[in-house]
Amino acid sequence: MTTTADPQTDGRSDGTPAPRPLTATRPRTPRQRWARAIQYVLLGILALIYLSPILFMLSTSFKTGADAAGIPPSWIPNPFTTQAYGSILTAEGTPVLRWFANSMIAAALHSLLVVVTAALAAYPLARMRFRGRGVVFAIVVATILIPPVILVIPNYLIVSGLGWLNTLVAIIVPTAASAFGVFFLRQFFLSLPVELEEAALIDGANRWEIFLRVILPLSRPALATLALLAFLTNWNDFLWPVYVLFTADVQTLPAGLATLQSANAVRYDLLMAGAVIASIPVLALFVFLQRFIIEGVSRSGLKG
Repeated sequence: MTTTADPQTDGRSDGTPAPRPLTATRPRTPRQRWARAIQYVLLGILALIYLSPILFMLSTSFKTGADAAGIPPSWIPNPFTTQAYGSILTAEGTPVLRWFANSMIAAALHSLLVVVTAALAAYPLARMRFRGRGVVFAIVVATILIPPVILVIPNYLIVSGLGWLNTLVAIIVPTAASAFGVFFLRQFFLSLPVELEEAALIDGANRWEIFLRVILPLSRPALATLALLAFLTNWNDFLWPVYVLFTADVQTLPAGLATLQSANAVRYDLLMAGAVIASIPVLALFVFLQRFIIEGVSRSGLKG
């Protein structure tokens, strides 16, 4: 008598199910292909709309002064020249490279301080149990609602009393305690498995070792995201440096470019060249850290 094989086991003696055959992807219909093409076209148009200010800024920086101020404005430089970059980098009284270096130093040290202070404050609020933890966290989050302009005069008096006026320390330290950074990192720390810390405690690690060797390595996406946001905030800050920095040799790039604008009211080519120089670090950091930004924001539970 012949036996028939079970179709689920495909005649295997051990009774294990046979792997399912790979099915070919169903080809798209003409309607689906047209819909996908329309989506790509709309996304391309939207990308051009968002990129148009940057492209026009870059184009204007390669124009002559007369062409940059021409009406109606043109997208293509005629003639194409790098005169604006040569003028802005060599003009007397406008040390753009010095402003650039000051902004880089201030923004880098500021972002480092923000990450350190926020991480040290966020970890106890996320993992440690102590009386009043919820109240402390509520007070920290509530400070986000305070408009920064209200703090200009108190911070100025404090900086003046400490003797930090007209120094880069005045734009690095006062805003290093970031309430948003504490909130952001706390949300990320809460998403990490508690079992990892429990295993480290069993192995004899203390809280400080767990924080340094377990939590921080796993939090690199969030730390990179916060560092980039802090860098951009300090890099683009204009009002506070104007109040506390007085001489050209300690100015940052946004405040220095404002001085350049007042000195050259209609030289849009020079202004756009300075804006291009100011945009290079921001764009480079975003391209380098975009993977960490997406992962950090998605795992912290924040929605845009």
